[in-house]
Amino acid sequence: MFEQVVFYFFAAVLVVAGALVITVRNPVHAALCLVLAFFTSAAIWLLLEAEFLAIALVLVYVGAVMVLFLFVVMMLDVNLVPLREGFIRYLPIGIGIAVVVLVELVVVLGGDRFDLLPAPEPHPADYSNTRELGQVLYTVYVYPFEIASLILLVAIVAAIALTLRRREGRRGQRPEEQVRVRRADRVRLVRMPAVRREGLAEGGGGRAAAPGGETAPEAGE
Repeated sequence: MFEQVVFYFFAAVLVVAGALVITVRNPVHAALCLVLAFFTSAAIWLLLEAEFLAIALVLVYVGAVMVLFLFVVMMLDVNLVPLREGFIRYLPIGIGIAVVVLVELVVVLGGDRFDLLPAPEPHPADYSNTRELGQVLYTVYVYPFEIASLILLVAIVAAIALTLRRREGRRGQRPEEQVRVRRADRVRLVRMPAVRREGLAEGGGGRAAAPGGETAPEAGE
């Protein structure tokens, strides 16, 4: 009974946090609500004895991805006025799509089409969720896992290639040119004649002496 109460509590918090992500007007607040949703999902996974997935969700998404999103949103200084106008404009479309998704979930999960699984039985103290997940991942699903890793590798290489392509007007560093640079290419020594000012000790009303010894006229003469 206690586990069901805790589950429904975290489920309610998750639903509210997910709704706030798409309804709040401040992007920073939306990112913080998404962090709350991730933490609540991790808590639900802990109730299902999926400790590895819960820790991975907190470390990867909350600790890295969401922090990066939060810093990017705060540094971009997004204009909120167009966002508010677009939210009101596309609200009926969003409500319609949400209703369609809800009907599909009821059709799939309700009735005899989907049998609800019972709660998992408690495992002994020496049970390792990480070991069980690794055995299934690297035995039964080893080929899909390798294919997914290759797809991610190709995506990383493509992203780097698109970032480093040559464009006109693009500024960037060139290490090969920085290594070959010489002092004569960056520093220029200029000789200028010394200028002596007379009468500074008597009150600062003197005139500057020109290089030839003549007194330079003051401004306005």
